[in-house]
Amino acid sequence: MANYQSMRAGATGALGARIDAGLRAHMNKVYGTMSVGMLITALAAWAIAGLATTADPASAAAQLPNGTMLTAFGAAIYGSALRWVIMFAPLAFILFGWGALMRRAPAAGVQLGFFVFAAAIGLSLSSIFLVFTSYSIVQTFLVTAIAFAGLSLCGYTTKRNLSGMGTFLIMGVIGIILAMVINIFLQSPAMMFAISAIGVLVFAGLTAFHTQEIKNTYVAHAAQGDQEWLEKAAIDGALSLYISFLNMFQFLLMFMGQQE
Repeated sequence: MANYQSMRAGATGALGARIDAGLRAHMNKVYGTMSVGMLITALAAWAIAGLATTADPASAAAQLPNGTMLTAFGAAIYGSALRWVIMFAPLAFILFGWGALMRRAPAAGVQLGFFVFAAAIGLSLSSIFLVFTSYSIVQTFLVTAIAFAGLSLCGYTTKRNLSGMGTFLIMGVIGIILAMVINIFLQSPAMMFAISAIGVLVFAGLTAFHTQEIKNTYVAHAAQGDQEWLEKAAIDGALSLYISFLNMFQFLLMFMGQQE
């Protein structure tokens, strides 16, 4: 796909002004949708962690090695086979469900699907409250937010075409997923450290790459006037940036998180 400069250069006068204004509105939609998704994830993770733990030994169904007591609900989602479903269901949705939703559902349905996905991620992510202190989680989130803002701004403003990075970075994501699955059985701290370090770099690159891709995709299709498609494209872009942010946060938490 051609970059923004080459596509925008062909639009002058009123058309160019409309594209620029539309692009700003499109990016606001992307970041706004992503922010709502992150809020849903954070609230879901916090609420589920609260329901899964207890301070009352009489109502505890299980206890973790660090002393955290689990309710029957917590024991089910963290200690039974259900935890594998919770872990892999969001990945399965992205691989097999999101594309079909984008093709068949209206924009409102796609947005609802994204918010449901964000809530499911909150369920999957809730276990971090059992392992890391609340302070370190908030601290890591703020660091991730600052890094994300800088990387996304870089992707939006750079004149360098980042499209060549895409294939390399996606291959990196596939490698990280495979390595993480293998490490579920190996339980190697050294391997987890390497995965986290590589993961931060890969998703940092994807943040800049996806931001530029969202921008270029909008400009390439703005003249066609397909508002329904553009609304769905904004939600798809929000999902891409949401995933990059979330993965950077989780990998950084491996380095910065202080355990309970």
